[in-house]
Amino acid sequence: MANERIILGIDPGTTIMGFGLIKVINKKMEFLQLNELILNKYDDHYTKLKIIFERTIELIETYHPDEIAIEAPFFGKNVQSMLKLGRAQGVAMAAGLSRQIPITEYEPKKIKMAITGNGNASKEQVAKMLQQLLGLKTLPKNLDSTDGLAAAVCHFFNSGKVEVGKSYSGWDAFVKQNESRIKK
Repeated sequence: MANERIILGIDPGTTIMGFGLIKVINKKMEFLQLNELILNKYDDHYTKLKIIFERTIELIETYHPDEIAIEAPFFGKNVQSMLKLGRAQGVAMAAGLSRQIPITEYEPKKIKMAITGNGNASKEQVAKMLQQLLGLKTLPKNLDSTDGLAAAVCHFFNSGKVEVGKSYSGWDAFVKQNESRIKK
């Protein structure tokens, strides 16, 4: 039987949440889906968070991902924007954790480096490389969805390596990965 898994990649946001899915069969990637959740039509931040949670659950129930890769918020100057972005990321993570799906977080530079070989690549460069890697016919107008897809592909490229970023699947996994930090 083939070794098969599905990876959901998420680029969290309160204006647009991008997501992409790949299927991995043995060691080969196959494109499944990429899309975005447009949130700027909602004024209330709490409504946006509710929609992010519900859409993430819907994606999980539709595609049954084995793992979730999520882009970590980058540090900006606007504290309010950072807070909102962190909440969006947390809600998407909570949706995955509520279904016992392991989550790995990647810094934006690490995702860009994994896809293009350049941690300072533009969104357009990342999208073009994904187009080549996965044989995408066209690219979307907004590149938030390709950012979500890039997180999934980055996770695939980093699978099996010792250091994959911060993984969260529960306290047992945390304790096992951090035995040296436990005071006896």
